[in-house]
Amino acid sequence: QVQLVESGGGLVQPGGSLRLSCAASGGIVGLAAMGWYRQAPGKQRELVATITRSGSTNYADSVKGRFTISGDNAKNTVYLQMNSLKPEDTAVYYCSIVAFPARTYWGQGTQVTVSS
Repeated sequence: QVQLVESGGGLVQPGGSLRLSCAASGGIVGLAAMGWYRQAPGKQRELVATITRSGSTNYADSVKGRFTISGDNAKNTVYLQMNSLKPEDTAVYYCSIVAFPARTYWGQGTQVTVSS
């Protein structure tokens, strides 16, 4: 009965910033990592950033230096700070949680639009 609740999406001008949040209700047994993916119209879903319980992070090349992922293990919450946003960052952003064995949970998605 895991539920992921996302917030923070919206419309922002190029060069602006947004902070996405995703909170998972209830405990998650075997939680291994949390992360963010995005999907633009006509494109496949792609990895944006992930963070493990130990704090190790991984970023897509397109967002390195601009986005920062962080998490709160006690709250089962993950954040994505997005700076220097570009129009090509426009997409639906999805929160995800990976747990062992063989489980992946997804949020409902939140729209991020970068436009003048």
